[in-house]
Amino acid sequence: MVELSIDLGDEESDHAFQQQLSSLALETVVNQTLHQAGITQPVILTLLITNDETIQALNQQYRQQDKPTDVLSFPLLDRPLANAPADQLWIPPEEAGGTASKHIFITPSELTTELTTNLGDIVISWPTVLRQAAEKGHSPTYELLYLLSHGVLHLVGYDDQTEAGYQAMIQIQQAVMEATRGKASSHE
Repeated sequence: MVELSIDLGDEESDHAFQQQLSSLALETVVNQTLHQAGITQPVILTLLITNDETIQALNQQYRQQDKPTDVLSFPLLDRPLANAPADQLWIPPEEAGGTASKHIFITPSELTTELTTNLGDIVISWPTVLRQAAEKGHSPTYELLYLLSHGVLHLVGYDDQTEAGYQAMIQIQQAVMEATRGKASSHE
């Protein structure tokens, strides 16, 4: 289940974008990504689509990088959920020798049960999606769904800080996009 929030800076833009997103099968991409990663249990995650200013502030606060980025993921898991080689996964904070700077996110109780795992939050910058789609020569819809898949992979444990992790994530994202082609969007 995907809990979607949109904050592009003004209500009119938010409403227009919400209408545009209604034709996208965001859940299809999330479910296909989870399937490709071998995750079968029920999950919930939060997706915020926002502007460059908001994502830049989050990037500065949590990654000490004072610039906008395309996607940020904030996993709530203590350990990776994905079953993959260690060089493809993020390291739990206690094993990395650091102290966990636990981000506190509150999920409404009606969205969780004992059987549902809250994976965390994904934040995507719509202006960056538009720029990257133009640079890469594909639709903004494709770029958005590709980044959503990328964010989900981070939530379940994948890390692209190693070449092995990066390659594994790209391979899964491409498989997801191929599997959902035609199902994920009517705008392609």
